[in-house]
Amino acid sequence: MAAKVGGKGGGKFDLGQNADMNVTPFVDVMLVLLIIFMVSIPAATVSIRLDLPPAIPPPPGTKVKEPILINIQRGGVVFIGEQPTNLDNITRDLSAALTKDDPTLPPTEQRVYIRADRDVIYGDFMSVMNILQGNGFYQVALINEEL
Repeated sequence: MAAKVGGKGGGKFDLGQNADMNVTPFVDVMLVLLIIFMVSIPAATVSIRLDLPPAIPPPPGTKVKEPILINIQRGGVVFIGEQPTNLDNITRDLSAALTKDDPTLPPTEQRVYIRADRDVIYGDFMSVMNILQGNGFYQVALINEEL
């Protein structure tokens, strides 16, 4: 660090006025705050306690219900399960598939899974989501596949 010892003009021992701001106290306060945050943040994240229910597998021999999957492919091609559909008929076809799978629940109260290819345009994905939500399908889950 540098310090200004002599001022402009005046005598040999005249220091003059120094108009530069002294940032040393500011830096000291910032370092103290940084140390306080570095010490307190890990304690806050470690002390969170979660009580999760235990994972109980289904009994042996129980048939697990396969979810209804909406697959969106490049170019806006939409499939419900293995059956192709389009945006005009997606809610009718989805309701038929959900009713066939579980006739006791209304189709809009069942969970629907959506998987989109990597090359799908975001607008195509959002148009499917908007149609589903506009027709009362609010339990929508997105499927992510690792590379």
